[in-house]
Amino acid sequence: MLKILIGFVLFAALSLFVIFKGGDKVDMTGEKHGSETVHETPAPTTAAPATAAPAAEQTPASTPVSTTAK
Repeated sequence: MLKILIGFVLFAALSLFVIFKGGDKVDMTGEKHGSETVHETPAPTTAAPATAAPAAEQTPASTPVSTTAK
């Protein structure tokens, strides 16, 4: 019986220590679903949007492409 009492006191002390260390940041309400969930919005990026690289010069389809050097 004494071991159970000592275990309970130690567990209670550890629990209170963790709760007091967490302060007001601990959310004890359980799982949240739907509109009450809290999502952090990503920080806006300051980098300029990527632009497409200029397309390489293309030969017309009617012009045959030669692989031999002249």
